Amino acid sequence: MPHILIVEDETIIRSALRRLLERNQYQVSEAGSVQEAQERFTIPTFDLIVSDLRLPGAPGTELIKLGQGTPVLIMTSYASLRSAVDSMKMGAVDYIAKPFDHDEMLQAVARILRDRQSAPAAGEATASKPAAGNGKASVDNSNGEIGIIGSCPPMQDLYSKIRKVAPTDSNVLIQGESGTGKELVARALHNLSKRAKAPMISVNCAAIPESLIESELFGHEKGAFTGASAGRAGLVEAADGGTLFLDEIGELPLEAQARLLRVLQEGEIRRVGSVQSQKVDVRLIAATHRDLKSLAKIGQFREDLYYRLHVIALKLPPLRERGADVNEIANAFLARQSARINRTDLKFATDAEQAIRHYSWPGNVRELENAVERAVILSESPEISADLLGIDIELSDLEDDEFIGLPPQTGGNASNSSHEPTEDLSLEDYFQHFVLEHQDHMTETELARKLGVSRKCLWERRQRLGIPRRKTGVASES
Repeated sequence: MPHILIVEDETIIRSALRRLLERNQYQVSEAGSVQEAQERFTIPTFDLIVSDLRLPGAPGTELIKLGQGTPVLIMTSYASLRSAVDSMKMGAVDYIAKPFDHDEMLQAVARILRDRQSAPAAGEATASKPAAGNGKASVDNSNGEIGIIGSCPPMQDLYSKIRKVAPTDSNVLIQGESGTGKELVARALHNLSKRAKAPMISVNCAAIPESLIESELFGHEKGAFTGASAGRAGLVEAADGGTLFLDEIGELPLEAQARLLRVLQEGEIRRVGSVQSQKVDVRLIAATHRDLKSLAKIGQFREDLYYRLHVIALKLPPLRERGADVNEIANAFLARQSARINRTDLKFATDAEQAIRHYSWPGNVRELENAVERAVILSESPEISADLLGIDIELSDLEDDEFIGLPPQTGGNASNSSHEPTEDLSLEDYFQHFVLEHQDHMTETELARKLGVSRKCLWERRQRLGIPRRKTGVASES
């Protein structure tokens, strides 16, 4: 079980974070300052240190040196975001803004611990074969150095483009629905570029208030606006020499778009309230789930900025278009969640695998991860059923040939009526035929399983087709 040290002087935040991590199967120790942490613990023995930046006495960045290689995740408020970026240059593995979302914190912790586990393997692979990528994963599959699961043709095409585009300094626009993993693509582009050793600064344009976005991105001078008591560098400046990833760039206000265009055209920024410009060397990667070209036509996005961003466009397919990848990703999530709660016996039942494959996943990978996590937590047996996933799959979600191909496996002595459906039989006809033929000797659960649907879907189809449940013939289900 990973052992995490929390260093935070505010008791309420420290206690809440401890409870969050312990609920997710992490061992946690805590301290209120760097000095207390030194006195109570041997700091390098921890797997991860989560520390506030501003602490009484020494700042949280002191733990980077004291940890002797232990990854340090810095927590900070937006007001001191510049200092957090500086802490990354000092060796912090990442930073997270307060107040943070629980899921965001858990994802950051899991990612850092996962990267730490793979680091030795990566080092060995790099030493013996520099172009191999990130260690063992690069041996196991062709996209290991990219860090994205999946091998369907659209993803293979995407991997090929990532490898071609990453070594360049061209701007990249990543398009795709919410939850498809656009930040993973951005991180792969950065990691495979010549800027990999420089910082990658990620900004969610939709998460920063519109009144602060220009100051956050481009910095400001003292007195530029009410409350600007000191000058401060912006995130674009902090990304100098590295990569700036702007997620949900379609939410960027028009004024900020004009400033960003200057960065792309001239390679320079001017802080809010300043008359001086300064040069920056930044590679821009942007992402959106919106149609920027359509927004440009109605004046909600600058057309000149759109064409500047659209030098290279990468399209991420939604999960429903990735075929068998969905099951591969689900199994990866299952392994991760199982390890978190120390369960090695969990696996998906057949009905769960079918549901995962045929559900449309409107929330994409993010929804799939949440569904698997919920199922693992609620599972009381080694086999995870479809019901535990909390999703519902309609018959219309199945391909005709897959559904018609289901053998009408029956019990009892029903073999005399189990003739195969013909090619002219529609899905609705086959459903009605199958239910009427087998409901006398099969429970609702068995009927749903044989049809490859949930019980809820079976009930809804009965209602629509006017097929009431039989009162006799089958023992009541417990």
